[in-house]
Amino acid sequence: MFPESEYERVYTGSLINVQFLQTLLQDRGINSVTRDDMKSGMMAGFGGGVPDHIQLFIKKEDMEEAIPIIEKSLS
Repeated sequence: MFPESEYERVYTGSLINVQFLQTLLQDRGINSVTRDDMKSGMMAGFGGGVPDHIQLFIKKEDMEEAIPIIEKSLS
């Protein structure tokens, strides 16, 4: 079995929206990580992924504080 990740995906969308959310979260002291399967595939020399489909992850321990920030900013 794989070990459980300490990160949880909280948003998937365009790079602009992800960067906006990252800035809001960082201002509150919440660090985040992104994953771009399309860019990773291109760098590895093969296609794959969906364009403008960036995933934003935060630590599970920060979920309670982060989710309201994300929901408010996207509404």
